[in-house]
Amino acid sequence: MRKTLTMAATALVCLGLTVHAAQQPQAEFPAGGVPANPAAAGNTTVAAQLNQQLSFVEKEFVDAADAMPEDKYSFVPMNEFPNSNFRGVRNFAQQVLHVAGANYQLFGAIIPNEPRQTAPPITAPKAEIMKYLRDSFAFAHKAISTITPENMLTPVARAPNQFAGTNLQLAVFGSTHGTDIYGQLVEYLRMNGITPPASANQPGRGQRGGARGANPGGAAPSTPPVPGR
Repeated sequence: MRKTLTMAATALVCLGLTVHAAQQPQAEFPAGGVPANPAAAGNTTVAAQLNQQLSFVEKEFVDAADAMPEDKYSFVPMNEFPNSNFRGVRNFAQQVLHVAGANYQLFGAIIPNEPRQTAPPITAPKAEIMKYLRDSFAFAHKAISTITPENMLTPVARAPNQFAGTNLQLAVFGSTHGTDIYGQLVEYLRMNGITPPASANQPGRGQRGGARGANPGGAAPSTPPVPGR
């Protein structure tokens, strides 16, 4: 009888561990890597791989820009945190327009003869600013699609800055620039009680900020958000 009870208890413990494991969020970086390599599928050209990297940035940035309500596009941090200094920083609309304008400037050096759109004012409706942003990424993809192994290290006729001077450098710098400003959009969204869309369904972070996605509806949190992505 005692042996039977011991076996039953062991089975219940194992079942509990199995259920607990099934309830845990999926790891962002699973041990041993992912079972397949979806990022490499179909990316057989330099342009395809560069376009994919830009698409990752584009998705996060455009979704973040769209998540901010129109009446908050003029939001600029002031004195939300003790000992903070936000003097002279861009408001939300300016951050979005900055990336869109940089897309035209950086990727325009790769395709200098392609026409570029005129930036709307920072007071323009959100829809107009979002269109300008989306069109700028379409322009960037068009530029990247012209990059080949033969011309990727070719210096451009007129470099837009001192950081990038070849087609490949401009494509890489153009993508990383968007991630820089994306981090700032994240701060602005969280200061307004909005969870960035890219963070809404991610695994929990423990002490780093709690479970992501705890605020899916964008409602204001009960405690001030911790700065960070």
